[in-house]
Amino acid sequence: MGGSWEVRTRGGEASPYPSEEHTGALESTEVLRIRNREALVSHALSTLASRARGIALDAIEEALRSVDPGRLVKSRVTLTGDTLNVDAHIFDLSHFRRVLVIGGGKASGAMAEALEEILGDRIEGGVVVVPRGTGKRYRLRRIGLHEAPHPIPDEESVEAARRVMEMAGEAEEDDLVFCLISGGGSSLMTLPREGVTLNDKQRVTEMLLRSGATIDEINTVRKHLSGLKGGQLAGKIHPATLITLILSDVVGDRLDVIASGPMTPDPTTFQEAISILKRYGLWGEAPESVRKTLSKGARGEIPETPKVGDPSFRKVLNVLVGNNRIACSAALGALQRRGLKTLFLGSFVEGEARHLGFFLGALAREIRVSGNPLPPPVGVVVGGETTVRVTGGGTGGRNQEVTLGAALKIEG
Repeated sequence: MGGSWEVRTRGGEASPYPSEEHTGALESTEVLRIRNREALVSHALSTLASRARGIALDAIEEALRSVDPGRLVKSRVTLTGDTLNVDAHIFDLSHFRRVLVIGGGKASGAMAEALEEILGDRIEGGVVVVPRGTGKRYRLRRIGLHEAPHPIPDEESVEAARRVMEMAGEAEEDDLVFCLISGGGSSLMTLPREGVTLNDKQRVTEMLLRSGATIDEINTVRKHLSGLKGGQLAGKIHPATLITLILSDVVGDRLDVIASGPMTPDPTTFQEAISILKRYGLWGEAPESVRKTLSKGARGEIPETPKVGDPSFRKVLNVLVGNNRIACSAALGALQRRGLKTLFLGSFVEGEARHLGFFLGALAREIRVSGNPLPPPVGVVVGGETTVRVTGGGTGGRNQEVTLGAALKIEG
């Protein structure tokens, strides 16, 4: 058994929109505001536009509150005496020698805070990996923090993954291990497979990001270049009891895709990883170490990632605590409380960001001109994950591209 882990923190026109007086403020009392909200509202070109912006921002803030990582953890995990209830699964803590916590992702720090509030000193130790520059947000006593970059990994990502794997390796059969997983975990916990350099893995990841590949496709390649992802972390923890709390950022909530599924069976193969690189015309440009490793795996010279039925997963409970649909539902509720008719286009949207923008812009024009499918004012909610094919040296985000695409279409 290894030594204990110390906590280390690093670092006036008529308006069709109902007024506030008619509907009241949003019900939530938590303080979660968009930082430049007042500027966004006050810089509108008209009173009508200002009110519409305010309603939209209310909906966004309500959506954000609904998927607050700490709140989500507390909604699924409770403790009464020695009885731990995790999503209606009961565990008697008196049967376990230690409780350990590991994990990584953009929400893992907030999830760890909530778990410490629930379990307190019952937690023996742990380490979670958070994006660089965010560690100071969290106040943890029992669980250590390690910062690493996102989305392109570097040596800190490798060191973070090693720390997580080291703690996982310390777990014994009578230990209970919590793993906190959220979006961003793939880059924050990077452990290249033997024969693949970090630089080469960085390069192929960046190539895929710029190509417009989906997160599922990117993670398929990552899993087969990693010593941690695709269920391999669960194998390191076995035979301890493992509870994974997962906050999804993936369309469809596939557990093997979120953070590249370190705790779940991996249905993908080395051959699929090769096919993805070829599909985007990247196979010939990929580093030699990447092509060599994937080819050896496809020939059976390197063991595949663990699949369904592997002993590593016999004592694993995976709990999805939050996803995009929860946020969409909250946004719809906020709009409806303001008296708007609402149109929900689903939470499974994927594809090019600009194409989604063009569609939303065309929909807005149709509503304004013909009143179809609903007469204005209408609140439209859509969720998912778009991609951007980068062809130049520009910067920005996918939602910016969606918004600009919609604006161009609305302008006509």
